[in-house]
This record gives sequence, C-alpha cells and structure tokens, in this order.
Amino acid sequence: MKALMCKEFAPFNNHKVIEVEAPAMKHGHVRLKIHAAGVNFPDILMVQGQYQIKPPFPFIAGAECAGEVIETADDVTNVKVGDRVAALPGVGCFAEEAVIPAMGLVPISDKMSYEEAAGFVMVYATSYHALKDRADIRAGETMLVLGAAGGVGLTAVELGKKMGLNVIAAASTQEKLDICKEYGADHGINYTTEDLKARVRDITGKGADIVYDPVGDAFAEPALRSLKWGGRYLVIGFAAGQIPKVAFNWMLLKELDVRGIHWGAWIPKNPKKHIENMTELMAMYEKGEIKPRISGTHKLENFADAMTALTERKVMGKVVLTMG
Repeated sequence: MKALMCKEFAPFNNHKVIEVEAPAMKHGHVRLKIHAAGVNFPDILMVQGQYQIKPPFPFIAGAECAGEVIETADDVTNVKVGDRVAALPGVGCFAEEAVIPAMGLVPISDKMSYEEAAGFVMVYATSYHALKDRADIRAGETMLVLGAAGGVGLTAVELGKKMGLNVIAAASTQEKLDICKEYGADHGINYTTEDLKARVRDITGKGADIVYDPVGDAFAEPALRSLKWGGRYLVIGFAAGQIPKVAFNWMLLKELDVRGIHWGAWIPKNPKKHIENMTELMAMYEKGEIKPRISGTHKLENFADAMTALTERKVMGKVVLTMG
C-alpha cells in the first residue's frame, strides 16, 4: 500500500509517500480501507518533531481518517465488514489502509461523504467539548473566536451560535470573515487591519465573556485583555507555531479563568461522555444543523500541497487527502 512514512523528523516537504507493507491485524482491531484523511496542524508538527507526542520511527503520519471496514479481528463485535466509519487513531491515516482499534471508531451518517467525515471528528468534537464541557456558557454571552475561518475555529463559530452565543469572528482577510458570517458569526474583526482589543470593546461595551483560541502567538495578549470581568479564556492550541507568554496579573485584575482544552486526553478519562457528544454531533449533522466545510482536497501524493495551504493560512474549513 502507499503511505506517508516518517523515518526521521524533518520539514514536512522532505517526507515522501512510498510503498510499504500493509499493517498486520491485531486483536480488538479492524482493517480500514481509507478513502479520505483530514490534515491538521498537529500532523505537520509531528513529522517535524515539534509536537508533544513523538511516535517511534518509522511511523505513518495522519491523525484522522474515514473509510470502510474491510476486515475485523475475531473478538470485534461493535462493527462489521462494510461499515462506514471515521477514526482518530493519532497516527497511521495518511495511507491506503490502516489497522485501527475497533472501540475508537465512529459510525458515520449515510448522508456524510468520506471527505466530510475525515474532517469532522477532530474539529467538531474539540469545539463541542470546549463549549459544552469546559466553558460554562450561558445563552446570550459573547465569544471571541481567533483563527475563526480555520478548521477548528469555524466549528466554534457554528456551534457557538447554535448554543446561543453572540459570536465575534477574528480572521486575517475579509474573504475569511465572509465565510464566518455564513456559519453564524454576528460580527467580524480583521486582525491584520484592526485593533483586536479595541474592536471587541466597541462591539461589546464591557468586553467578551469567552475567548476561543486555537492560534496562540501574538494574538493571545490582546484577546486576553479584551475579556470582561470574570471572563474565560479557552486554550485550544497553537496553530501560529509559538506558545504565547502572558502576564499573570491580567488574570488577577479581572478574575479571569484560563482553561486548557485537551480533548484527546479527555476521551479515555470520559469515554461515555465522549460517545454522548459524538452522538449529539452526528444528530446535528443528520438534521442539517451543522455542515462541515471542506476547503480543498488533495491526492495522498500531494500531501505537501495540503500542508502548505495550512501553514500559509489559505485554508477556510478543513483540507483533506484522498486515496486511490
């Protein structure tokens, strides 16, 4: 089978898709014929040795995918051959096949394309966990979303609006802000031409109740300072590449909460809650209440083009790889 094999840490465009042996079946696992795989910033960081998780070499890159079950181990009872599923094993997805733990599979709607499914689980489940389980949201509150047109940011806009929040989308171009408006944003801030903190104050009067930050870097401080008394700052990730350093006195002066969101680590500690969240998200999709946005698709061999689009901030929604 073809796969993006990582034999050493290096810039992402130094890696290659090569022919490798298909992985052997294991107890409790299934063999998945992968149709599409979502591309995320952690995938780029991982192959470059910049992610907190460093798999042993050699490893196949790619955290999430969707496809068809083509083989099951004898002890697997929750899925069968022919089932359409999404998976988030963390590695192994940038390939034509993968052997994946059966208990981690998510059945997907017949209405959902493999491309949509490949870009669904990580971003929607992260945002839903952040807003439902961590943010203590109340209807009518205001949330500022940084990187709002990106994969995870756009789901925060969409879900935040559905959950009764007033949403301020912050992005780098008017085109991206227009997409955010389509997904429910009440206001937009172009943070390449506008003062983020000042605009939030202009819109809200007293400041935002919640900041949703998957970006980090230089935007963290003005976003933190835009919060009102008792506001909550949700740390989702660091897509800009730099982990921000902020002064603790800002948290003290306005009794702010900074809340980390580590959805992947939360799942094994709360498996039933995770299943509940995914069931609710799939129900929303079935009803047409949420709609994944695929920014672009690339063949597996052209993975570097997809990763370049991410690093150059050209993606609005999710970018996916297709196999075959």
